[in-house]
Amino acid sequence: MNRVTAWLPDRIDRRVRVVAWLSFLAQTIIIATGGAVRLTGSGLGCPTWPLCTEGSLVTTPEMGIHGMIEFGNRLMTGVVGIVAVLVVLSIWRIRRERRDLWTLAVVVVLGIVAQAIVGGITVWTGLNPFIVGFHYVASLVLVCVTAAYLVRLDAVPGPRELAVPSWYAGLTHATTAVLAVSIVFGVLTTASGPHSGDADAGRTGYNAELLEHVHAWPGYALFVLTLVLLVGASRLRLPVRRWVVVLLLVEVVQIAVGLYQARNGLPPLAVGVHMVLAALTAATMTVLVLKLKRPTATAAPAGDAAVAASAR
Repeated sequence: MNRVTAWLPDRIDRRVRVVAWLSFLAQTIIIATGGAVRLTGSGLGCPTWPLCTEGSLVTTPEMGIHGMIEFGNRLMTGVVGIVAVLVVLSIWRIRRERRDLWTLAVVVVLGIVAQAIVGGITVWTGLNPFIVGFHYVASLVLVCVTAAYLVRLDAVPGPRELAVPSWYAGLTHATTAVLAVSIVFGVLTTASGPHSGDADAGRTGYNAELLEHVHAWPGYALFVLTLVLLVGASRLRLPVRRWVVVLLLVEVVQIAVGLYQARNGLPPLAVGVHMVLAALTAATMTVLVLKLKRPTATAAPAGDAAVAASAR
């Protein structure tokens, strides 16, 4: 055990960064595989949980392609869990000095466990659309947490202060709220549309066409607010300008995909891309919010020393 502990990183090195990026990528990929399950009608490809069928942990030939797709997504949950544990182990020796990283890593592990249980409930309830929607939102939140972890890897621990004017920070938080509203209505729209995950799965009963328009309104408001943030960041030469540009670019692609899918009968591939882009938009917004602050003057010298020690 001592040898294993001694092998673990005692600073933020390449191993810590690699597993952190793997965690972010895994959380994003599982949204894509989960979307594939739903968009191919494979939501009940494995009709039981935690087993795939009553007598088998894995899919059987009788389950066909739908069983393979659903079981593949379940396997991805295992991959995500293993990577999350590796993240925890990678900062085990520095967990006291970097409580921020430790907290985020533990949140991801607990979130994955909770997500597995919610996935089981989703199957038991025959793909209840509200539970399916919650399952997606929870996955999206985990993408944001892993993105926050990546940001904090390079952050100086200790007290922080605003690096932008207070009005700009307030506008950024308001933009984040608009993004959240857009995502919620996007989930409701999908839950009311044709992609239920199974032919016998229930729908919300809401008017999907009306929800498409309601979902678009905060989406356009988000785009306008991001433009305002970009103008403000450019004129004031704020340090967050680069991330506002990234956010705007992701939004442009997301809007284009949204318009395409709405005008072409919601093709499954486009819907799946739209789901993943929503997660990436939320992750980019998370980074932007975290970049609104910088270390205080008193925290900077100690932080510089810590960064220098990590580089050695």
